Amino acid sequence: MKKLFMILSFTGAALFTFAQEKTGTPAPAQGNVPATPAAAPDPNAPDFKWESTTIDYGSNVTKGDESAAGKEFHFTNVGKSPLIIASCHGSCGCTVPTCPTEPILPGAKGSIKVHYDINRVGPFTKTVTVSSNAKTPNETLKINGTVVDPNAGKTPPPSAPVTTPTPAPMTSPSTPK
Repeated sequence: MKKLFMILSFTGAALFTFAQEKTGTPAPAQGNVPATPAAAPDPNAPDFKWESTTIDYGSNVTKGDESAAGKEFHFTNVGKSPLIIASCHGSCGCTVPTCPTEPILPGAKGSIKVHYDINRVGPFTKTVTVSSNAKTPNETLKINGTVVDPNAGKTPPPSAPVTTPTPAPMTSPSTPK
């Protein structure tokens, strides 16, 4: 009985294994695949020329200093057709970019505003992804810096002691006679 069970098990495994093979004409060899020509880049396409693709907030940004939270990436459209920015996305919720909504004409300048949440203490490196109709359709911009807490290491002022009122002594009610 054991032999019969073993023979059936091996036969079932072999049938399952061979059932996975494809039949029909074999796929062409790697060298025989006809090459598809790559699309030629449009010489008239818009293109970014960034003043800088990285903004350094510095290593001593004070926590809560909203005047230091906003920065701008400046660019020029050096292409021959209008530049249309489809979207801008920060790498997380603490980085909020604002993109121009109007097309940037050839030769015109534009900017992408970025607001970082300055209430998060510590070093940071975040990215902003810009999608457009430019020769390079997706551009990645970077911001970095360190937010410091001016109150870090200071001891909080002592709090006033909490006093609890003492309950009045309990007296038993007098019963009328």
